[in-house]
Amino acid sequence: MSIAVRPIKEAEWPAFVAVAYEAFSSTYPLEITDRWREIMEIDRLVSAFDGDLAAGCAGALSFRMTVPGGPIPVAGVTSVGVLPSHRRQGVLTALMTHQLHDLHDSGREAVAALYASEAGIYGRFGYGRAADALSFRIPTHGSAFTRSAPADPALRLRVARPADELARLRRVYDAVQPGRPGLYGRSEAYWRAEILPDTDHDRGGMGPLRCLIAEDASGPRGYALFRARSGWNEHNVSDGEVRLLELHAVDPAAYALAWRGVLDRDLCAVVHAERRPLDDPIMHLLAEPRRLNAVWIDDLWVRLVDVDRALAARAYAAPADLVVEVEDEVCPWNAGRWRLKVAGGEGTCERSEAPADLTLPVGVLGAAYLGGRPLGAAADAGLVREHRAGALRELSAAMAWDPAPWGCRVF
Repeated sequence: MSIAVRPIKEAEWPAFVAVAYEAFSSTYPLEITDRWREIMEIDRLVSAFDGDLAAGCAGALSFRMTVPGGPIPVAGVTSVGVLPSHRRQGVLTALMTHQLHDLHDSGREAVAALYASEAGIYGRFGYGRAADALSFRIPTHGSAFTRSAPADPALRLRVARPADELARLRRVYDAVQPGRPGLYGRSEAYWRAEILPDTDHDRGGMGPLRCLIAEDASGPRGYALFRARSGWNEHNVSDGEVRLLELHAVDPAAYALAWRGVLDRDLCAVVHAERRPLDDPIMHLLAEPRRLNAVWIDDLWVRLVDVDRALAARAYAAPADLVVEVEDEVCPWNAGRWRLKVAGGEGTCERSEAPADLTLPVGVLGAAYLGGRPLGAAADAGLVREHRAGALRELSAAMAWDPAPWGCRVF
C-alpha cells in the first residue's frame, strides 16, 4: 500500500466527509454536513489517498485562541480519522506529520490544539494534555447556595429564544474569551453552525435549546444555554433533567444568577453540566459542594509547532532565564537547546549552545503551555530531566497562569 497525503479539492469534499463519518461511526443527516461545510476551510483539509481511495482525513480551523496574555492564532485540529480498513498501517502518522510540517512551512500558526476522541492517540505526535475539565451531575433538591453568594439587585434573569439572542450572547462570550486560556474566538458562522442549531439531531432526545440571560439596564452580563427534558417516575414524582451546554458571565453576580436559574428550574431533578473549567466558581457557590458529583476528564491538547515562536507569543507569571533542551522526533526543527528569557512578563526564545538546564519532550511543553499543568508531576513521572537545581521550579513558576485553561466546547 502506498499512501499519498495532499489537500483536497472542493469536488472531494463528499469523500472527505464519508471518511470522517465512517471513522467516527457517525450517522449525521445531510443538514449537519451542510452546516459543517460552512465553517470548514477547504484549503486546510487534507486526505490520505490509497490510489484513488480517500482512506484518511484531517482538518484545521483558523482560530484566535486565548493563551496566557491574550489571544493568538492557533490551528484548531479537527476531523481526524482513518477508515477501519486502513488502520495501523501508518495512515494517521502520515496525516499528522503532513499537517504539522505544513503548519511549520506556512508559518500561519506556531501552536496547534485539538480535542482527542481517545486520550492515548496524540501524545506520540507531540501533543500534550494542556487543559482538563469537570463534568457535574447536580441533584437540584438540596443544592442550596452559600449565604455569601454574590447578588446584584440591578440584575434580572430573562428567558430568551437563543436564535434571537446571537448579538447578546456574542457580547458576553467575546468579553470573557480573552481572559481564559483555551477559549477560542467564534465567528458568526461558527455560532450559527455549531452553537445555536436546534434540529432533532442536535437535541438528541432532549428538549429544544433554551437560554437564560442575566442582564441589567446596560445589557447582558451573563447567559446559560441548556436543554431540558420533562419526566415523572413510577410514583408520579417529577424527575426531569437539565443538560447545561455552556454558561458564561462577565462578573460574579451575573454568574451566580445564571447558575441559580439553571438549578432552580421546576420539575427537574438533576442538572448535567459537561466540560466545566477546573476552577468553576460553582464549587464555591454551593453550600454542599459534594453534590456536584464531579468527574475529571481531559479537555484541550496542545502542540507547539514552532517552539521559539510559541514560547515568545505567550505571557509569563514569573521571571526566568534558562536553557531548555527539547526532544521532538516529529518536528525536528524544534529539537535542541533553546534559551527562554523572561522579564516583565514577556519572553524571548532563541537557539543556544549553552548547556541545558533541563531536558523535556515537546509534549510536556505543550501540556504546560496554557498555564494549567505544573511541571513537577511530569518530572516525578520521569519525563523531565533537571540538570541545574531549581530550573524545574523556575520554568514551572514562569509558565503557571490563573485562571485555569478551558476550551468550553469541542471543535
